[in-house]
Amino acid sequence: MRYDCAIIGSGPAGLQAALNLKIRGKDFILFGNADLSRKIRTAPLVKNYLGLPSISGEELYSAFSKHLQDMDIELTFEKVTLVYPMGDYFSLATGHNIYEASCVILAPGVFQASFLKGEREFMGRGVGYCATCDAALYKNRTVAIIGYTAESVAEAQFMAGIASKVYFIAQGKFAERPAPPVEIIESGPLEVIGEKRVEALKLESMTLEVDGIFFLRESVAPDTLVPGIELENGFIKVDGAMRTSLNGCFAAGDCTGKPHQYIRAAGQGLTAAHSAVEYIDNIKRSESHARAYKQII
Repeated sequence: MRYDCAIIGSGPAGLQAALNLKIRGKDFILFGNADLSRKIRTAPLVKNYLGLPSISGEELYSAFSKHLQDMDIELTFEKVTLVYPMGDYFSLATGHNIYEASCVILAPGVFQASFLKGEREFMGRGVGYCATCDAALYKNRTVAIIGYTAESVAEAQFMAGIASKVYFIAQGKFAERPAPPVEIIESGPLEVIGEKRVEALKLESMTLEVDGIFFLRESVAPDTLVPGIELENGFIKVDGAMRTSLNGCFAAGDCTGKPHQYIRAAGQGLTAAHSAVEYIDNIKRSESHARAYKQII
């Protein structure tokens, strides 16, 4: 199945885009998480959202959730790790599935992590960001998983059934830890080491010889999520219509730069949705003309 549009992110930008695509009758899929936006939900007080003075983050989250429910908009709780342009559509990979969409709206928020030394140099050469996606490449090999999220525990456990050895380096507090045979290492990561491919992971207390390293963070860097997209000062470069450097790919919210404000993000989500609708309608119009031409000849 190919959707008209795929929206990545369930903060104000992504939700506003989804709302407008719903109103315009487009077929879309919205990727996000149960908290919608952890940044919003954990905010003690939001004072600058027009019409909602001094509202708590939890109250704003509840208002967003109710609006989604009232509009019958569903969330897909899968993390998109790669968006790849395929010409006249986009392919989106998650840990479990591949999705297709005629256009994409990127609203993943800000990539807040810093890259480990050597990480970027070995992307695609032993460094990855979705263990379940690439697990088959590491059958009977040694893998290190640097986990920043609760989901990384499940990915490590999955990888343990395929790789010969899995190390789990926890970055943060987890309610659960991977069970054996996964080996948990309590040491901070320092550097990715190798020549043509990854050969080792240097930690504060030791160096592990590994064939692959997976960084499982809350968010993925924009140019890692969408290879080839143009950045400006580390943010996704957009024009006034929220168009990116890739045809059919739009972006909105904090991923496009400062100021990082909820109401700005929502406004950009609205603009991105209108641009996406225009793009989708042009595609369908062209397809209709092509069919009519074939019937004539």
